[in-house]
Amino acid sequence: MTVALLDRDALTAIGTLAATDDIEFGVRLLANTPTHERRDPAQLRQWARTADEFGAALAPVARTPRIVESGDGLAKGLLARYTSRPVPAVELFTDTLALADELIDRLGWRHWYPAGSIRAAAIAHEAVHEQLHHGPEKTALKRSLGHVVLRAGRHRLYGHVAGAEEIAAHAHARTVCGLGRSPLLLTAALATAADGRQGSPHGREK
Repeated sequence: MTVALLDRDALTAIGTLAATDDIEFGVRLLANTPTHERRDPAQLRQWARTADEFGAALAPVARTPRIVESGDGLAKGLLARYTSRPVPAVELFTDTLALADELIDRLGWRHWYPAGSIRAAAIAHEAVHEQLHHGPEKTALKRSLGHVVLRAGRHRLYGHVAGAEEIAAHAHARTVCGLGRSPLLLTAALATAADGRQGSPHGREK
């Protein structure tokens, strides 16, 4: 699929996404995540903002993961994917990356997403998930979000907020790659362009 195959209505729908701020995209991500269906919208916005700020403040990942390229991302609804077995790696889907660049040029978003930045952002996004899953940052993010599930005197047990790590990873990629807008905007644009294809442009496997 190429941008040339999209009709005017689809391109208009994609273009209007830019009017939505990055935090609202985070709120939508949380709202569409199981366990959050009945959450207070104000609580979701607070979590989205906190996760965004946390990800933006994370230091760049010191080591570069192994990169693997594939060409069937559109069929899978993926732009990039982190895998931990047999060795940690980031899989990049070149067809989805190409569509993303076409969309950026067609919509006039190049000032937000400079040439080459989407590939770099995808790598940064997926690499930071390893930190958030296995390093001390996982606990730090939980504390920042403040979702207390158990209290015992002065002690508190902080619960997992599904979707918060994804928001943090997008914010991290936006910051370290110098993007003008969060990759969440581009993710939404790709999802609209895919016209109902299942999946998210980012994925994770353990």
